[in-house]
Amino acid sequence: MAESPFPDVRWGSENSFLREPAAKFAATRPGSWVIRNLAGVDRRLLQKSRGRFTILGPIAAPVVLLTTTGRKSGAPRTSPLLYYREGEQIFVVGSNFGQDQHPAWSGNLLAEPNAKVTIGGKDIPVTATLLTEPERTRIYREFDEMVRVYGVYEHRTNRTMRVFALTAA
Repeated sequence: MAESPFPDVRWGSENSFLREPAAKFAATRPGSWVIRNLAGVDRRLLQKSRGRFTILGPIAAPVVLLTTTGRKSGAPRTSPLLYYREGEQIFVVGSNFGQDQHPAWSGNLLAEPNAKVTIGGKDIPVTATLLTEPERTRIYREFDEMVRVYGVYEHRTNRTMRVFALTAA
């Protein structure tokens, strides 16, 4: 298998004593609210560090900056997202913390699948592909295994969470 074009850069430890309580807090409605409201701070930290540091760093959460093209504005829109890696692809989920609407970035990818990720100090052009069943569910379950909040998010809403594969362009 070829080497992944996406660096595996995380700080902190997956075995951190903070990981379990942080995930439990994130799964609550107040926890989701806090994280949603810290997203702007995290975006700035990730941008300044070029994808090397995140507020979720101490728990070794794999975070990427995804820059899409706004479907209405045409302007670049950047979102910090957790990702899951498998082979030469990374995956992102449009969970939006279980809210009833899809996150704007996912609609942007549907309109324009060419985007950019910043991770570990590297900008990588990517092409996004919306997953269909059964692959969508399989990858979603991997996210829930990685950080046990996705099962909670899934049950907060009736919408199907969009899952995208990002492949280096």
